[in-house]
Amino acid sequence: MTHILAIDQGTTSSRAILFDEDMRPIRTAQQEFRQHFPASGWVEHDPEEIWKTVSDTCREVADGVEIAAIGITNQRETTLVWDRATGKPVCNAIVWQDRRTADTCAALKKAGHEDLVTDRTGLLLDPYFSATKLSWILDNVEGARARAEAGELAFGTVDTFLIWRLTSGARHVTDATNAARTMLYDIHAGAWDAGICALLNIPMSMLPEVLDCAADFGTTDLLGGRVPILGVAGDQQAATIGQACFKPGMMKSTYGTGCFALLNTGEVPVASSNRLLTTIAYQLDGKTTYALEGSIFIAGAAVQWLRDGLGIIKDAAQTGDMAASADPAQEVILVPAFTGLGAPYWDADCRGAVFGLTRGSGPKEFARAALESVGFQTRDLLEAMQADMGGGADAVLRVDGGMAASDWTMQFLADITGAAVDRPTVLETTALGVAWLAGMTAGVYPDQDGFARRWALDRRFEVRMDGTTRDRRYAAWQDAVHRTLSRP
Repeated sequence: MTHILAIDQGTTSSRAILFDEDMRPIRTAQQEFRQHFPASGWVEHDPEEIWKTVSDTCREVADGVEIAAIGITNQRETTLVWDRATGKPVCNAIVWQDRRTADTCAALKKAGHEDLVTDRTGLLLDPYFSATKLSWILDNVEGARARAEAGELAFGTVDTFLIWRLTSGARHVTDATNAARTMLYDIHAGAWDAGICALLNIPMSMLPEVLDCAADFGTTDLLGGRVPILGVAGDQQAATIGQACFKPGMMKSTYGTGCFALLNTGEVPVASSNRLLTTIAYQLDGKTTYALEGSIFIAGAAVQWLRDGLGIIKDAAQTGDMAASADPAQEVILVPAFTGLGAPYWDADCRGAVFGLTRGSGPKEFARAALESVGFQTRDLLEAMQADMGGGADAVLRVDGGMAASDWTMQFLADITGAAVDRPTVLETTALGVAWLAGMTAGVYPDQDGFARRWALDRRFEVRMDGTTRDRRYAAWQDAVHRTLSRP
């Protein structure tokens, strides 16, 4: 048995990808599922629909193939609670995008608890993470708190719920990367934090056992025979692994709807002075490797806005040629704060703005501004990471995600950051990361060093812009951002 099945459970769809003995994706199945918006700022998923899309896609790609092992990667922070006896969820999953606990987080900040949370978990006190979502479920679903205190209910992020279902309730487990995103896990002690659980009135009996990213998570008979689950990581950490960013100072950036950049900091968890997140990159053989993470809310979504909001393009692929032919004398700047700005600003109340318009500004200039905004925002993150690391970051950025296919965007990214940009031959880095974890544990794939050697470059984008122009363009971006922020 030389095939590995990767489950990639995302925010809008579930995918199953079959990898062969050479770590090449050979079959893919994907199913979307519904998004539920029961109130303003609320986002929910039906756990049963998630489970059905996962099980259906797995059966589709595994048909007629013997599977050596399964790896799971998942949307992070999304929160589920279910009955231990029946496996039935007590309510819909509360998605990472959900903001219903903003007032709770504001009250906890006002009471002076954010420093404790950040010191122990590496995270900001924000409704983005799982902890206050779980507390909300216990307080608002009828009978949930009493049942939880009686030991009848289990909590988990999406990986934990899937493993519970795949193993027919035999295993209640997660991995260190997903645990680190709950705002309940002490990333220094490597254990659930009793103090934060008490602060939020969360029974610790609800929490899963935390394992390495490569470990025995149980076995499933979903595909007929008994297949082990041997690799688990949250989606952005899985992409970091898939990009073989195993050395301190190595960086990866994933460009989808938004953008997530992770910088490997090695065995040392670096506390950020620039409102980045300190998190676990991966944990292997009981050894934890840490990362700094920066989040950009709007990357590819800016291109979607050009298509769906302004109607000036029909397809995202048009934007590269449009940007290349835009008037070079115009330097239109788009600050895409459609849902606020993420790291390092964390300003949820500011909104998007466009600067530098002239009578000659048209669709080409808007297209260029949208693509350039991704590069400018990435430099914001890299500047913050460099400051936190004292300049100890790599001069090469490994990229993946849909926007990484745009040559124009990647060239501007290299130019404005002053760092070479490496695009790999395999852009399915998230699924590849957990496929390697599972395959390596099963003895099908090479060890960490062997995997790193097999990372293959599609194209390197070298810096072409001179330093004076780069600094002038970035200074104009910073001025535009500060004019957009809701507070000084």
